[in-house]
Amino acid sequence: MALQLQLRTVTGLRGRADRIAKAAFRGLSFYTRVLENCEDEARFDETFRWPVASNIDGNEILEIQVFNYSKVFTNRLIGTFRMVLQKVVEEGHVEVMDTLIDDNNSAIQTSISIEIRYQALDGTVGTWNDKEFLETPSVHSEGDGRYPLETDSLLSGHRQSTDGSVGKSNQQSTERSFRRAGKGVFSAMKLGKARPTKDDHRKQDEPAVLEAEDLDRKVMRLGGGLDPDTISLASVTAVTTNVSNKRSKPDIKMEPSAGRPMDYQISITVIEARQLVGLNMDPVVCVEVGEEKKYTSMKESTNCPYYNEYFVFDFHVPPDVMFDKIIKLSVIHSKNLLRSGTLVGSFKMDVGTVYTQPEHQFYHKWAILSDPEDLTAGLKGYLKCDIAVVGKGDNIKTPHKANETEEDDIEGNLLLPDGVPPERQWARFYIKIYRAEGLPRMNTSIMANVKKALIGENKDLVDPYVQVAFAGQKGKTSVQKSSYEPLWNEQIIFTEMFPPLCKRIKIQIRDSDKVNDVAIGTHFIDLRKISNEGDKGYLPTFGPAWVNMYGSTRNYTLMDEHQELNEGLGEGVSFRARLLMSLAVEILDTSNPEINSSTEVQVEQTTPVADNCTGKMEEFFLFGAFLEATMIDRKIGDKPINFEVTIGNYGNQIDGMTKPVLRRKKEGGDGDEEESELLHNSSEDEVDEDGEMVSVSSSQPMKPLVTDRNYFHLPYFEKKPCIYIKSWWQDQRRRLYNANIMDKIADKLEEGLNDVQEMIKTEKPHPERRLRGVLEELSSGCLRFVTLADKDQHHSSRTRLDRERLKSCMRELENMGQQATTLRSQVKKNTMKDKLKQVQNFLQKLRFLADEPQHTIPDIFVWMMSNNKRIAYARVPSKDILYSIVDEEMGKDCAKVKTVFLKLPGKRGFGPAGWTVQAKMEIYLWLGLNKQRKDFLSGLPCGFEEKKTTRGQNLPSFPPISLLYTKKQVFQLRAHMYQARSLFAADSSGLSDPFARVFFTSQSQCTEVLNETLCPTWDQLLVFDNVELYGEAHEMRDDPPIIVIEIYDQDTVGKADFMGRTFAKPVVKMSDEQYCPPRFPPQLEYYQIYRGNSTAGDLLAAFELLQIGSGGKSDLPPIDGPTDVDRGPILPVPLGIRPVLSKYRVEILFWGLRDLKRVNLAQVDRPRVDIECAGKGVQSALIQNYKKNPNFSTLVKWFEVDLPENELLHPPLNIRVVDCRAFGRYTLVGSHTVSSLRKFIYRPPDKKAQHWNMTGEIIVNMEPEVPIKKMETMVKLEANSDAVVKVDVSEEEKEKKKKKKKGGGGGGGEEIEEEEPDESMLDWWSKYFASIETMKEQLRQQEAAAAEAEEKEEMEIADEIKFDDSPMKGFKGQAKNKEKFKTPKDDKKKKQQSAPELPEKKNKQKIDELKVYNKELETEFDNFEDWLHTFNLLRGKIGDNDDNATEEERIVGRFKGSMCVYKVPLPDDITKEAGYDPTFGMFQGIPSNDPINVLVRVYIVRATDLHPADINGKADPYIAIKLGKTDIKDKENYISKQLNPVFGKSFDIEATFPMESMLTVAVYDWDLVGTDDLIGETKIDLENRYYSKHRATCGVSQTYSIHGYNIWRDPMKPSQILSKLCKEGKVDGPHFGPGGRVKVANRVYTGPTEIEDENGQKKQTDEHLALTVLRHWEDVPRAGCKLVPEHVETRPLLNPDKPGIEQGRLEMWVDMFPMDMPAPGPAIDISPRKPKKYELRVIVWNTDEVILEDDDYFTGEKSSDIFVRGWLKGQQEDKQDTDVHYHSLTGEGNFNWRYIFPFDYLMAEEKIVISKKESMFSWDETEYKIPARLTLQVWDADHFSADDFLGAIELDLNRFPRGAKTSKQCSLEMVTNEAELPMVSIFKQKRVKGWWPFVARDENDELEITGKVEAELHLLTAEEAEKSPAGLARNEPDPLEKPNRPDTSFIWFLNPLKSIKYLICTRYKWLIIKIVLALLLLIMVALFLYSMPGYMVKKLLGA
Repeated sequence: MALQLQLRTVTGLRGRADRIAKAAFRGLSFYTRVLENCEDEARFDETFRWPVASNIDGNEILEIQVFNYSKVFTNRLIGTFRMVLQKVVEEGHVEVMDTLIDDNNSAIQTSISIEIRYQALDGTVGTWNDKEFLETPSVHSEGDGRYPLETDSLLSGHRQSTDGSVGKSNQQSTERSFRRAGKGVFSAMKLGKARPTKDDHRKQDEPAVLEAEDLDRKVMRLGGGLDPDTISLASVTAVTTNVSNKRSKPDIKMEPSAGRPMDYQISITVIEARQLVGLNMDPVVCVEVGEEKKYTSMKESTNCPYYNEYFVFDFHVPPDVMFDKIIKLSVIHSKNLLRSGTLVGSFKMDVGTVYTQPEHQFYHKWAILSDPEDLTAGLKGYLKCDIAVVGKGDNIKTPHKANETEEDDIEGNLLLPDGVPPERQWARFYIKIYRAEGLPRMNTSIMANVKKALIGENKDLVDPYVQVAFAGQKGKTSVQKSSYEPLWNEQIIFTEMFPPLCKRIKIQIRDSDKVNDVAIGTHFIDLRKISNEGDKGYLPTFGPAWVNMYGSTRNYTLMDEHQELNEGLGEGVSFRARLLMSLAVEILDTSNPEINSSTEVQVEQTTPVADNCTGKMEEFFLFGAFLEATMIDRKIGDKPINFEVTIGNYGNQIDGMTKPVLRRKKEGGDGDEEESELLHNSSEDEVDEDGEMVSVSSSQPMKPLVTDRNYFHLPYFEKKPCIYIKSWWQDQRRRLYNANIMDKIADKLEEGLNDVQEMIKTEKPHPERRLRGVLEELSSGCLRFVTLADKDQHHSSRTRLDRERLKSCMRELENMGQQATTLRSQVKKNTMKDKLKQVQNFLQKLRFLADEPQHTIPDIFVWMMSNNKRIAYARVPSKDILYSIVDEEMGKDCAKVKTVFLKLPGKRGFGPAGWTVQAKMEIYLWLGLNKQRKDFLSGLPCGFEEKKTTRGQNLPSFPPISLLYTKKQVFQLRAHMYQARSLFAADSSGLSDPFARVFFTSQSQCTEVLNETLCPTWDQLLVFDNVELYGEAHEMRDDPPIIVIEIYDQDTVGKADFMGRTFAKPVVKMSDEQYCPPRFPPQLEYYQIYRGNSTAGDLLAAFELLQIGSGGKSDLPPIDGPTDVDRGPILPVPLGIRPVLSKYRVEILFWGLRDLKRVNLAQVDRPRVDIECAGKGVQSALIQNYKKNPNFSTLVKWFEVDLPENELLHPPLNIRVVDCRAFGRYTLVGSHTVSSLRKFIYRPPDKKAQHWNMTGEIIVNMEPEVPIKKMETMVKLEANSDAVVKVDVSEEEKEKKKKKKKGGGGGGGEEIEEEEPDESMLDWWSKYFASIETMKEQLRQQEAAAAEAEEKEEMEIADEIKFDDSPMKGFKGQAKNKEKFKTPKDDKKKKQQSAPELPEKKNKQKIDELKVYNKELETEFDNFEDWLHTFNLLRGKIGDNDDNATEEERIVGRFKGSMCVYKVPLPDDITKEAGYDPTFGMFQGIPSNDPINVLVRVYIVRATDLHPADINGKADPYIAIKLGKTDIKDKENYISKQLNPVFGKSFDIEATFPMESMLTVAVYDWDLVGTDDLIGETKIDLENRYYSKHRATCGVSQTYSIHGYNIWRDPMKPSQILSKLCKEGKVDGPHFGPGGRVKVANRVYTGPTEIEDENGQKKQTDEHLALTVLRHWEDVPRAGCKLVPEHVETRPLLNPDKPGIEQGRLEMWVDMFPMDMPAPGPAIDISPRKPKKYELRVIVWNTDEVILEDDDYFTGEKSSDIFVRGWLKGQQEDKQDTDVHYHSLTGEGNFNWRYIFPFDYLMAEEKIVISKKESMFSWDETEYKIPARLTLQVWDADHFSADDFLGAIELDLNRFPRGAKTSKQCSLEMVTNEAELPMVSIFKQKRVKGWWPFVARDENDELEITGKVEAELHLLTAEEAEKSPAGLARNEPDPLEKPNRPDTSFIWFLNPLKSIKYLICTRYKWLIIKIVLALLLLIMVALFLYSMPGYMVKKLLGA
């Protein structure tokens, strides 16, 4: 069925220009080619074809646009022609000549001439009659015709063209050529490359062979030099997906991944809380994840507790369950053993929200605490925490610590996902549950039967209720007793903050039962899918709509093994029920007083909804035909097998229903009886009275026939059984249609993106054009959606969600379409990567939008039944097979033949059981409205007769019960099985004995078994004769069935083990075609083999399907008989197909030049390298500025040269370096001769090891299989190798020796004081000494073992070397031995882990070790020349005798590079390798040699045997390090008088390679006078290490540990390193399997899977496994090479003055970390750093203005009994109290009391170190580091009740405000306004005295002063404290005097009078003073007046 358009001419054009036209129909556009310099007329003469899967509607439109083409700017539109296709639809053929219209819809003079043909669907599809079109020569490219190359000829590197045969439409053939290899009919399948056919019209028809090399020539010819950036690649995908539109892609995922438990770890660090509401609280934080609770310790009396406690929760559950768990953080006040405490506030969020965060974590964020009991209250404080969720394979990067100050910005760092407002409101979630239908029977209780017998009443056997869980709360409806169709009409109301941080609502129908309730079915509603947070968004809303629930099969058993499926875990295997419900959200106005402030879940009645609210009931018709059922697992047994198809409960015969499911009342008639009948006699082929057909839902049982040892098949030969089912559902197809349109856009986009990525990966030209094409397609698809979806705007039964979703989808898609258009114009070569990312976001968004939350028609299940038992099933989403008259809305598998693999239900499908195919079916399905069913057979292969039931014989629309194929074609299939590679290792030896089994239709054949290999080359031709295929010949040609290839491992006993599976499509030759190039003979291709969900190698093979014509087999191309006589009757792959092998090419890798010395006193500035060999040669690029960048700009160059075959005769190759000086002069700098090219010869690996990635692979997912004999191997090793025995001894010896060593205090061993290495006592040094012992032990053993093992070893080495491309033969023997005695040790460790109660664990704890090399690392790893070689450049004469010039002195520099010699032409395989870049030739995958910044971390452990430098025969050594411009001299840390100094230091240097790549580490001797002397130095080339494949950047430790002395140093975890190595080495893996196994390439490693964190918590991890692989990386085929272990290397120190003489040795190692990677952790502390001991003495002198709490009995006077309590944060248990100052009436207290706090302090981290046991039961102490904070509190002592807290101050000893001089100056400012005040640090001041305020919060939460304290802080080191001791309190030594307290403070109760006197004194003191003064004054005045007259008289009288 197709629409064809022939665009002939466009006339009446104005001006002269290049013209191009674009034709668009149903969102798919084609471009013509560009016609250059047209004037009046443009003759296009091109034909386009749109295959359509659904009839064209009369009002659809075809649009043609004509443009003026511009190379630079966008094309200018001349005019548009639109045609409604009504006439075309009616007549099928129309010729039109019409004018174009411009943008304003007005006609212009330009006119267009076209012809349109349309062939509609009429039930049979014959060949097209297209002869007329074939005559017109046209460049027929389905894409931008401007540039026909932009199709697959670019996408695949091989020759291509059309392959239609004569008389076929060339359209079909072209489509074939544009089908993406590997992305055609099946995504994961290589559909035979589209090979050029013999095509008579090729000459004039199209360029048949387009090769990438012709590109530029073609561009010139076609586009006159098009700017490649303006072209987009053809939108070819729509045409290419299905050639004949008869088959759809199979889903080849074999193993269910949903519902599979995975490991998750949630780590939560509770750091601190702030602003908690309440007084003097003792807060505890409760961390709850799901059901598990953990508590922090209690912090006493503080509102801002600091915890810094880390909690880890481990889960092993399916992802769904994990992400629905709620994380709840609550702060509880004063919790203790007896009481649960009161909740201050809590915060909750689901795990999924955390997981969707970047890096799956929140880091240092503040959670807002609120009180769920009180909605009106505000926030209750903030809690700062880190939350991280780690799934398997996730890595969490800890962000670098921000400055503390930034983190104090609480508002800016809230614990909320982006886009959630900080002020969240409370909202009510109303979930209304109306009714349910179709429930299964849920009990077989004997009681029910008894009841029935007695009363005769037959009740429904289920008592359902609905339970809704949301945000950690659950609500449930009432129970409806005994009802299959319960009615509830209830609503459940949740009150939760909005937007909620919990994403899913879980709705479950449960069956109430006296014993235990079980789930019937579960449905999850994702709030993100039913709401939209944008500006034009909407609150969550849903329904009223039906949701379908799926779960286990419906037959009730007491112990349902698939019960989990009903809980919503895993893919449901059967329809369970459907539930009508709705959801609404209302935001609460908390200020409203009427609001019920509780957040308890409420349940109340609600009004029922009208029956028709969910849509009109329609009758749907489902038709299915089984075309093939093969590969049926023989375990099922040979009972008759039939297939049953169900939709909902319709069609389900054995356990469907006891009575009808869905009511059809409104549809008229007594639906009930009719329906029940309908359900019962379903398989009777009859029709009821009114000619109504009855459903036939299952095929007739048939006995299976044997295919081979593993499989049966059913004899569905010419007779194909059919099923048909009528069912009634509400008509909500629109929802599915919209989803289908979006799905199709997304599929197309995904396919396009895969293409683009494939092109980038394989470095094909112009991926950006393809991306532009993809974007163009996307934008047209989006616009098409907007037009289609708009049609149904006003449908009565649409819910609010339908309307809102439609609006938002239309908005989103319109937006996306525009963005795609904009993006398209921005896609250029250089912006490619970013744009690709953006487009991938589009894809995710589309997939998200396409997922329809409101269900309609349930999914279809196809069950295979044997003996009426359900065996295996396939589930087909109803939307995928839903029919629509509009093509885009049609389901992607509707009316197509789909290959389906049946799988086992539920858990049985996990693991190896799920790998075997239960059955492979070719099934055809059609679902649509009954009234639309006339086309339901249209997609079947043609050539059949319908067989109907007796009643339906003469009814044309009556569905058949079987199809009888009259047409059959006979073929011969030839499977050319050449070889397989990187297969799975199925035997304990790490190898397999593989053979392949090929299945085609119902036949199968095997290759021979090849022993002991993972890369078998079978080189075998399997011939399948008389393969009968049914249907039309041409359909076979375009769409042959698939071939399944399974690989097995032959075992001597038992069944063969399954190793993987792949699919292929054969190349088909019809009898009327010639067997000749270009399509035949077919080429070998790679097919990806899958095992479970993981890849398991590749198969190299070719398949051809040859039709046997009338002449019989004689017409077929002959098969050459066996050429190998030895192989007996086995046919080899014929010559034309098998690979064949010839001048040599030398490729040179130019990396750079290093350390060039001066030439004739002049610096080398512009060097160049010349290479010469046998008279031919090549020159490198010129280095422009040697100082700035000594690397070459062009890395690889080559030259061809004739070399003899015999490698031994090869001439040497010369390397010469010249310096280009001014005026064209050249100076030779130095030269090097490579005498033998032998090590540089590239030998193409035999096919076994080759690992290039061809595009077409078929995904059959399997997972790694467990090698069975692994344990035996270990045992064997233990049994027969002496090495083992010694090891066990040696470990004990080692311990003894260590202890001796400790006794003797041998160099650095002093740190370990205890007898036994307790984990906390172990440090890096213990590890180091243990390793040295091991090294010595090893040397002894090696000598012993060497003699006996020699012969045996040689064999093994020879064997091993095959896999090993690194030349390390010398090392191998050693490695062997080492492995030997490591095995049992690891074994022992495993035992210990599994049995922690073993008593010996204590005495013999294993210390992790590192590798101590007693030489430089370079000698061990072949100088790290795995791919980058260093050639020393020599100059100057070699002296006559040896001593006057060593080679060292003649070196004038080094050339870094490599070379590769191989025969030309190079096999394609290399150039085809994924990511092959021709510019690099054989040096694929080398890193860029641009300058790179690296952090170099040099660890210096110790030096031994230094050359004495002082007269006293000793030295005072120190380290000096030089790298580039960095020069570190660690002079102040010299070690006095030592020749074996232990340095224990690390240095960090930032360097830039290549300029700074030579590291020099020197040891100097310190001298008081004069210059220091060099003792010796060593040089390390860091660049080679850095780039080496041995990964010398950071050594791999022996074990993986996340804490302690053996902490993992590398920023990348072992699993990340492993994945990276696998990826770089293109190794299949790593695949982590269950039970601690990991598979990489063909090796399986086992190891522990648990890791213990600091708290002794066990958690699951793959790191150990990954590490095991890394430590045996050399065993991995192909990519393997030994990785540098965690090590210490011993480097000889040399002194240039004494060349060649060791001056001592230096033990050290270097780690390098690229600066663009995450920063590494801190350097390992190899200096035993101990915290310093300090003593803090705090003297509390006085208090003042303390608020008064108590009332006096007698006077009612306020007073307080004051005491002061103090402690250092974190040491509350060591708190100290002063004595009590009783009855202070003024708030003054006098104490003169001294506290003494000893503590250990780490200066570097400003933290106090406390070691304490976490609990009584802890094995060892836990070390805490906490900020140094002193807390002082003032309390009021009470005799009988609890003491009252009055106030507190917390001083951070590093920065606290200076105390005030007097009590008056002491104010609240000192606490609130810290920023402005001068701060002091006790560690600098040592002694501080002053007044500080006590503060507390009042009722309004405001801070207020509650007293002041005068205190003195005095800090002493432990030594000082010892010298000047002081007593606690007021005790000796250095006692403080007793405070001078007023008597009242204690005597008041003895002498009330005195106290009253005191009271009066105090209270009226001032008054009395005032009165006294006044009296005095009065007396004075009186006296004055009294004596005045007398005096005056005396004066006057002069007496």
